[in-house]
Amino acid sequence: MSKQEVNVATKPAVTGYLPDEKPEFIKLILFALQQIVVMFPATVLVALITGFHVSTTIFASGLATLGFILITKREIPLYYGSSFSYITAIASIMTAEQFASLGLNEKISIAQFGIVMSGFVSIAAGFLIKKAGQSKMDKILPATVTGAISMVIGLSLAANALGNAASIPAGVPEASIASATNSAWLIALITLISTILYSVYFKKGTLSQLPILFGLITGYVAALIVGGATGVSFVNFSTVESTSVFNLPIFTFPKPSLAALFAIMPIAIATVPESTAHIYQLDIYVQDLAKKKGTKKEYDLSSKLWINLIGDGCGDIISGFIGGPAGTNYGENISAMAITKNFSVPVLAAAAIITMVISCFTPLINVIYSIPNSVIGGLSIYLFGVIAAQGIAIIIEKNVDMFSSKNLAVMAVIFIVGLGGTYGFPGGMIPMFGIQLPAIATAAVGGIGLNLILSIGEK
Repeated sequence: MSKQEVNVATKPAVTGYLPDEKPEFIKLILFALQQIVVMFPATVLVALITGFHVSTTIFASGLATLGFILITKREIPLYYGSSFSYITAIASIMTAEQFASLGLNEKISIAQFGIVMSGFVSIAAGFLIKKAGQSKMDKILPATVTGAISMVIGLSLAANALGNAASIPAGVPEASIASATNSAWLIALITLISTILYSVYFKKGTLSQLPILFGLITGYVAALIVGGATGVSFVNFSTVESTSVFNLPIFTFPKPSLAALFAIMPIAIATVPESTAHIYQLDIYVQDLAKKKGTKKEYDLSSKLWINLIGDGCGDIISGFIGGPAGTNYGENISAMAITKNFSVPVLAAAAIITMVISCFTPLINVIYSIPNSVIGGLSIYLFGVIAAQGIAIIIEKNVDMFSSKNLAVMAVIFIVGLGGTYGFPGGMIPMFGIQLPAIATAAVGGIGLNLILSIGEK
């Protein structure tokens, strides 16, 4: 046997799935469950904060994901979930004095109109990008902007991750709060460390692609053990009480409202850079996997930015039409895919279908709700950190000149406005000139504008 033949024979097989590859059925279900675990906390949290129906929000995320997959011709592996960017705008409608006399479903219907209309903004942006071309788009949204925004998105969620990690169940006696908090941290650390170890040391086969699910299970078991030893009920199976096992979500329909239109629709403009950052992140990791697997097929996802935005907009329309919040493709799921090297679109389609099924069965919803916040916090520390790290990957991949005064200025503004606004003001809303500006959206728009201004006169 020649030396070349020996090298080929001993070369380790590359584990991972490209967008058009489909795992075996059992693996497909396991991978899908992992994606659900990743998207579930944030999607549910948005529903709880805005006052939307949780089961409807879960169902809408699955249905919108299926719509996104079909519209993008099954080429872009992204999961649609509720967006934090819209929380303040939606909450302003849900708590507005002019709608105070209305019932919950009537308020949701009014907010839905703004959500549906915001979808048309993303669709319009997609068609504009298609017409303008990729080269002009790269000038408007260069890596200095998309990479910095990605980093800000991940880092702005740091407080949520640590807050969940230290979270204890309601009803703990005041004398036991300190010890219960220590127990929560122990569970979170077990979850975090085990997930990292699984992702680093499981290098082959199916195990290497399920570190988040295994980390969740490890943390869940730890919560049961710690809860049994301390008497603190970290795991609770009766969050949602119902006399029926099967319950369809509560569907509501949009009601035209100028207030909702002006409050919610403009937020979609600020989510365009976020979606752009996501597709660029995805492109880097998919291209890397394709190269390592030696495939000759082209997976140029960055050129599909326009259809990604159209799919995102259609997701808002689908979700908003049945009573779900506005959303976007999820960075958390991209992190999970980057960690596991699993970019299979069929896996995401399966996750969407399973999510819709879960939303209709009370016991299944309770199983998801039974996952302790401290376990979610442990996972989130890793996942949100990876979102930020993906921003660094974009900057490195696009060879951004970090000694350029222009690049430093653009990134500096994005970092400080995005993070300073998030942590410096209640709800991440910056009070400026008599209005409240969402921190991340303001950072994104400000970064884009500053980059364009500083680019005047450049060849």
